[in-house]
Amino acid sequence: MTESITIDTDYIKLDSFLKLANLVMSGGEAKIVIQEGQVKVNGEVENRRGRKLYPGDTIAVTGCSTFVIGRE
Repeated sequence: MTESITIDTDYIKLDSFLKLANLVMSGGEAKIVIQEGQVKVNGEVENRRGRKLYPGDTIAVTGCSTFVIGRE
C-alpha cells in the first residue's frame, strides 16, 4: 500500500519526513533508523538523514508502508 504525504515546500529532508509521517518520534530515532539501512529512497538504501526529498520521490521503511511525496 502506498500512502501520499503532501508538503508545501520545494523539498523536505529525510529525517523531517520520517517525523512528519509519524514513523519516528525524534531526530535521534530517525538517525538510528536511517543508519541501520531501514530506509530506501526511490528503491535505493539511503544513509544520509539530510537527503532532500522532492515531490514524486518514494520512500520505503522496513516494516511500514511505502510513501510518495506530493505537493499542495
